Amino acid sequence: MFDIATSGELLAEFMAAEKGQRFDSPGRFTGPFPSGAPAIFASQAARLGARVAYAGRVGRDGFGDLVVERLRRDGIDVTAVQRDPERPTGTAFVSYQADGSRHFIFNLAHSASGQQTLDENALEHLSACRYFHVMGSSLASRGAIEILLRLVARVKEKGGKISFDPNVRPELMVSDGAREALLEVLRCCDLFLPSDADLEWLANDGEDTDATVARLMAEHPMSLVVLKRAAAGCRAYTGDEVIEAAGLVVDEVDPTGAGDCFGGALVAALAAERTLPEALRLANAAGAHAVSVLGPMEGCSDPTTLERRLAAAGDIS
Repeated sequence: MFDIATSGELLAEFMAAEKGQRFDSPGRFTGPFPSGAPAIFASQAARLGARVAYAGRVGRDGFGDLVVERLRRDGIDVTAVQRDPERPTGTAFVSYQADGSRHFIFNLAHSASGQQTLDENALEHLSACRYFHVMGSSLASRGAIEILLRLVARVKEKGGKISFDPNVRPELMVSDGAREALLEVLRCCDLFLPSDADLEWLANDGEDTDATVARLMAEHPMSLVVLKRAAAGCRAYTGDEVIEAAGLVVDEVDPTGAGDCFGGALVAALAAERTLPEALRLANAAGAHAVSVLGPMEGCSDPTTLERRLAAAGDIS
């Protein structure tokens, strides 16, 4: 049995060299980097020792080789990663703005990623897991939604848990059925990992953060909500108590993948049966380390790196 399984977009990412760089005029880009939100999550979890399986689809091209080799090198089971002989590997281009925001151009729907399928053998292979992780960014097409909902249902049938990072991106929420699918996964999840922006998207009029979380926990089966707060750390809601975990101070180089690394470290720690406070510490350290390194998956870290980060921050608990 796997500790964690996930499915979703696999892509090659190119990063603008200059802040404020536009997409409608020539500019320099750095890459390709292996990427995809669930892939970053999976890489971080695997580097912390979790047994991880992945399902996705890439082209039979150099970008696909780049992505698959990175997953394999990190110890991830890629049995369910398909190679498309006709369509290219998906791509993403990202430009960083002066205010810290990012602009993306994705090529997913018409790439190999958009042609992913899931047969019964792959369904059985992946559903034998303790946690199945869903990224909201993966709910970008009818085909991807159908695959993820089938996996969620099978994992729940087998007694596994669903972890869910809504990862709401305006560029992807315009696709047919994405909003409805996100709400459907929310109704099934056991561990919910929103950001402040995600909770704002889900809030009713007049609700503050705590009220939104309380309502979601009352309406859905989730037993744990961990609010990702970037440099401010995180806040965990168990239903009985609220646990605050302070963030780490680092010099930010690249914010891409920080939340995915946070989630990968958190779920890996919980799967290893570490206490919730310990898991929160590791998750904060993973997110902090991720932003200090250029490249979406380049900031994934091992236990020694995270313990060094925590020790340097004075957290030796």
